[in-house]
Amino acid sequence: MESSRKSGLFAPDEVVVSSGQSARITSAAVVDAPYPPAQREGVLRPRPLLGYALVWAAVAVWSLNATVMKVVLGATGISAYRFSELRLTGAAVLLFAAIALIRPASLRVTPRELPFLAVLGVCGLAWGQLLYVISIDRLAIGVALIIIYLSPVLVALWARFVAKEIVRRRLWAAIGLSLGGLALVVEVWSGITLDPLGLAAALLTALTFVVWVLMGDRGLREGRDAFSLLAWGLLFGSVFWAVVQPWSHFPAEILSRDVSLLGRLDDTTAPVWLLVAYVIVFGTIIPFGFLVAALKYIAPTRVAIVATLEPVGAALVAFAWLGEELSAVQLAGGLLVLAGVGLAQTARASPRS
Repeated sequence: MESSRKSGLFAPDEVVVSSGQSARITSAAVVDAPYPPAQREGVLRPRPLLGYALVWAAVAVWSLNATVMKVVLGATGISAYRFSELRLTGAAVLLFAAIALIRPASLRVTPRELPFLAVLGVCGLAWGQLLYVISIDRLAIGVALIIIYLSPVLVALWARFVAKEIVRRRLWAAIGLSLGGLALVVEVWSGITLDPLGLAAALLTALTFVVWVLMGDRGLREGRDAFSLLAWGLLFGSVFWAVVQPWSHFPAEILSRDVSLLGRLDDTTAPVWLLVAYVIVFGTIIPFGFLVAALKYIAPTRVAIVATLEPVGAALVAFAWLGEELSAVQLAGGLLVLAGVGLAQTARASPRS
């Protein structure tokens, strides 16, 4: 059987399209930005240390990003809706401008693509970012990210029961570890003491990331590259928020304020515009580029597994900066969830020609 391989999105093991065989999709659980396109292992360059360094750099800036976002929300009182609008719009403008200068032809779309891109942007990005912001605002950052990191397991379940893919038995171990770890994180024996809205937002965020993974993979298999797909998704997400809450009512004066950095840095101040710029540039666009570059040097599955360290890094930053603590039981549960995610990333059976 002859197979033709195409680029996939979100660090898949590989995407194979052949007669009678559906494309294979998996995901890395990077919650702050969509996942990069996979590269075939046959084109990898023998510089793995550089590849791992790029992934670590992406994880580092994303780990800091969650706390920066929480500081902006807490210090300014800006709503999660407005902050999501600000982040998506800023990222859309910058990314569109960059692509228009470097690869303008990749931004061309056909009328047939527009409804798909609109659903991707609204359901996968606009709502996903809103729910993500609500979850980290109302829960400890480490707890929120651990819950959100269930999304790769959900993608694997979709592949098994909807796409009818063959999966290795380790998937069931991954599900058991993830569910057991989640029970420890939310401390179910105590009647679930976490903020109900924050918990619901984190779980729904995981579902929106599944939507982004599956729709994004479809978009790439139909020939669109990862950066233009992200740019159009951000654009439609931005338009959605501009309609729901027009920019004419945006509290622009907030951006000119100097605010406390809260927590252990309570006596230090910074301008809000600088914090927002970090979220847009270093929390969204640059780490995405790091991951795309890393895929030139190391395999997608390795990128995905290393990226699962984000909740660990984010929890450490939140502890050092904001004083957020997780109990020993929650830490153990978090490790179980991440172990389950790692297994889920390698549970997909390799396609055969």
